[in-house]
Amino acid sequence: MEELLHYTWQHRLFPVAPLATTDGAPVEVIDPGLHNRDAGPDFFNAKVKIDGTLWVGNVELHCRASDWRRHGHDADPAYNSVVLHVVGEADCEVRTAEGRRLPQLRLEVPASLRDNYRTLLAESHYPPCYRVVPRIGRFVVDSWLSALTVERLESKAGRIAGLVRTTVADWEYVCFATLARNFGFGVNGDAFEEWARHVSLQQIGKHRDSLFQVEAYFLGQAGLLADESAAPDDYYLRLREEYLFLARKFSLMPMPVERWRFLRLRPQNFPHVRLSQLARLYHEGRAEFSRLLEADGPDALRACLATSVTPYWETHYAFGHESPRRSKALQRASLDLLIINTVVPLFFAYGRWRHDETLCERAFALLEQLGAENNFITRSWRAAGIRVESAADSQALVHLRRNYCDRKDCLRCRFGYEYLRDGAGRSSVSLS
Repeated sequence: MEELLHYTWQHRLFPVAPLATTDGAPVEVIDPGLHNRDAGPDFFNAKVKIDGTLWVGNVELHCRASDWRRHGHDADPAYNSVVLHVVGEADCEVRTAEGRRLPQLRLEVPASLRDNYRTLLAESHYPPCYRVVPRIGRFVVDSWLSALTVERLESKAGRIAGLVRTTVADWEYVCFATLARNFGFGVNGDAFEEWARHVSLQQIGKHRDSLFQVEAYFLGQAGLLADESAAPDDYYLRLREEYLFLARKFSLMPMPVERWRFLRLRPQNFPHVRLSQLARLYHEGRAEFSRLLEADGPDALRACLATSVTPYWETHYAFGHESPRRSKALQRASLDLLIINTVVPLFFAYGRWRHDETLCERAFALLEQLGAENNFITRSWRAAGIRVESAADSQALVHLRRNYCDRKDCLRCRFGYEYLRDGAGRSSVSLS
């Protein structure tokens, strides 16, 4: 596998015997270079000595030397800067577009590395590297989790930056749309994001002092007041009448009701309930971006985001289906999730936009102050021996699962590196 050849080169897992080109010239690798994951040679700015001469340039790797021609590098000027061709099998000579014959180094992937990698990919237990985790030093764990936390924040900030561009830096709407997405709490996140695109804060702002009109606008734009499966009780009919008035006034077009997911969804997460909570939150104005920026610490932010439903929804989860009266106020765990997934990325993205490092630091500080999320991912890593103490830790592990483990991208993972390095795939370490 070419990935393992890259890994062997990048981490200098060379055989004990001296390296040499296929022509017998001695090779000394001073710096393998910077791994390039975009178009162009595989490693930039490598430093290698070939037959006593120092070469600084790029390195290309292939399983077979003939892949050089198969990939068209022999006619691509971007590969003229290659100084060494590293191959698993040297089945032919290769030349650059300039006609220069390239020196080639045949490099074998260590058998132990290949075996450990196969074992790691075949492991059905999560996390697959659980055997080695108890032996990884605290410094390595902490530094890797910190890097993952930054990666996750960067990823979320990228989504927000896209909203900033499309709204011409309307941060109040960006805040509203980001909060709306996270009111989907995973299952209906995409639907809430689509719904937010059907909401004009300028339009509904004219009726913000009426909670009933806000709720009618929100539910109507969600398509839930045109849902043929709804039982048309008195409250539904009143909301629908109010929405039709607003629709005529603002030329509204609702989103398709089919976008909402209900299968295996807990009733408290039904979009009717979440939209009623959002309507009250918007009506009271406590979750405006300016208010969030002024909030000092997690408790103040929880107070900003705390909300419940309008009276009808205290005894309903859907129109026309009465249920026992239950509190539908957001619980502390839900409020913390909203802070983690909405406020923290907003502060980080806004700090980047304003070039204000203190806002970015506030984002990190909030993650450190909030407790870790309790889910399958965090429980699995705890069982493997990782201390998960704060939201920064849990966010790092969620990012690790989704962007490394699920993609079987163990070669870019620090834990995977430790596993492959010491042969953990054949160890007898058990879970604690």
